[in-house]
Amino acid sequence: MLASQSILGSLDSATSLGLVFAGILFLLGLLTGIWKFQQMMGSKDGLAHRYVDIAHRAALTYSFACILLAVFSLVSQLDETIEFYAMLALVVYFTIAVVSYIGEGIKQKTDNVIAAKSPLISVFMVSLIIAEVGGFIVLFYGMLDALF
Repeated sequence: MLASQSILGSLDSATSLGLVFAGILFLLGLLTGIWKFQQMMGSKDGLAHRYVDIAHRAALTYSFACILLAVFSLVSQLDETIEFYAMLALVVYFTIAVVSYIGEGIKQKTDNVIAAKSPLISVFMVSLIIAEVGGFIVLFYGMLDALF
């Protein structure tokens, strides 16, 4: 018990943020899995709405991505502030994506939001790409730099 307390007490803010969001997103994955199962049981074809399915899978996938990123930030020797903002960009966009999928699953108005070709969606997607790829590159670089 004392060893685990000392490890947890020494984690930097980026690593802690990644682990917290791994838990939050995993819980969202479990809860959307219940929702997905309910929809599957209530539908004639045994399928849930597309965005309920996407929300479930994305939440689970992003939760494990957060663990990977937390390990990268743990190993990285970059400035803690840089690591924190890289992690923050990633977890914020992961969470926004899952929440938006949940919203589409609740509305059940479409099975393809991108088909609308809204300028707002395009701007959001570009910002998502920059934040997620950029944040990952920072954390991956920091990990590689520390290892080699």
